[in-house]
Amino acid sequence: MKKVVFLLGISVICCAQLYAQGEFQLVEQTLTDADNQPLAVHPVPSERQLLWNETEFYAFFHYGMNTFTNKEWGKGDESESIYAPTQMPNPKQWLTACKKAGMKGGIAVVKHHDGFCLWPTATTDHNMTRSSGYGPQANIPELFADAARKLDMKYGFYVSPWDRNSAYYGKDNYVTDVFLKQCEELALYGDDQFEMWFDGANGGDGYYGGQNTTISIDASYYYDVPNLRDRVHRICKNCVMWGVGGEARWIGNEQGYAGETNWATFNPTTESNAIRQTGEENGWQWLPGESDAKATSAGWFWHAGETVLTAERLFQMYLETVGRNSTLILNCPPDKTGSLPAATVSRLEELGEMMTTRLGTDLAPSATITASEVRTSGANRDYKVGNMTDGDKETYWATNDGTTSATITLTWDEPTTVRYLQMMEYVRLGQRIQDFKVEYTEDGENWKELAKNIQTTTVGYKRIIPLNGKTASSYSGSGYKAKSLRITIDSARACPTLSNISVF
Repeated sequence: MKKVVFLLGISVICCAQLYAQGEFQLVEQTLTDADNQPLAVHPVPSERQLLWNETEFYAFFHYGMNTFTNKEWGKGDESESIYAPTQMPNPKQWLTACKKAGMKGGIAVVKHHDGFCLWPTATTDHNMTRSSGYGPQANIPELFADAARKLDMKYGFYVSPWDRNSAYYGKDNYVTDVFLKQCEELALYGDDQFEMWFDGANGGDGYYGGQNTTISIDASYYYDVPNLRDRVHRICKNCVMWGVGGEARWIGNEQGYAGETNWATFNPTTESNAIRQTGEENGWQWLPGESDAKATSAGWFWHAGETVLTAERLFQMYLETVGRNSTLILNCPPDKTGSLPAATVSRLEELGEMMTTRLGTDLAPSATITASEVRTSGANRDYKVGNMTDGDKETYWATNDGTTSATITLTWDEPTTVRYLQMMEYVRLGQRIQDFKVEYTEDGENWKELAKNIQTTTVGYKRIIPLNGKTASSYSGSGYKAKSLRITIDSARACPTLSNISVF
């Protein structure tokens, strides 16, 4: 019950006199929250940020002019005819392979810093219509969006703000007549896009329409980001603007890891890469992290002779990103045929089998769950412990206001082998948990702490704890025979909430 005192009156002029004349009355009104929901701990995510976070693990496909020049950053002076796929590019093959790895979507690079566009844009002649081989027949955004829908996967596009080909770059009309229009053109390939990706590389030397000069810009205002977001969101309301767009942050490295402590809250003016990895507990904006990493040994684009990382290494990346309140966008570059190499396809399938073996069977629903405290139910909502294992992301367990520590215990009829613990906060109400620990007992009496060499601090959207404390060899050994597993939340910013607990 929350009591609020209202001061009601006709005018605010001469309030002492009016009060004396009886024009004002003190009225006590009681406002009730029938569902007794916890108050939000701000900042909180927008609906599009929540939907984006639920994608969790998705692919990056660097494909374009650089695939054929053996470069990573083209200067912008490349002839369009150099882009010459030897077969019809096959985005459906890309996405099918990544779906087998457990990914839920993908981002296709359709314009890199060289300015070459993989769709028939009206903004520049430097596009696939002037290419050779199978290039002129392949509108990559169209093919990619169509394939994603058929496979029930999320999709989006990478479009470089920096354009080393354009003579207009650095001038005002580049933003209005080229960049913003390109983003709008791409948005029209589907209003169901989940992310538009804007690289942080902005300005430097380039061809620039034959100027062959160096141009510097201030990305904080040059790209007119508020207008960019508005124009894209008008078409694609759930499309998160990554990087320059200011709705999700770079995690601070390209090696596939986030901080063990990782807040989704952040101050956008912070430039430290170390802080990008951890977020900021008192950050004033909800700006969750995304980790971009390479599945191959060379660059972002395909290069002859490159190898694919082991499935074990890719699984480690997953634990150190998705398992640490970040998302993971894993780069899988197509080759000159326009398809993923066979070695990449095979490795992704191996990764998917590993994910299923290690994280595919949830043991928590078969356990009896208890908690030291359960929040008082409301008229239409309860906060019982079973909400953590019911598979419904909109139900959650919580404690009462003022209680910022609690224990949750899962008990099985017989000792059960456990290797991983997964927890998810109900982040619609903000990120709360600051510190926790995990223990187990084999006999029901003697408790031992697990994962002692891991920072068990934040949870956020998702946290996966390898109970042996090792991400690099998380599945090694025989696991732990647990009669009970106990989670102790030692501190939280407000009453803790958990929408999911899973044990594998």
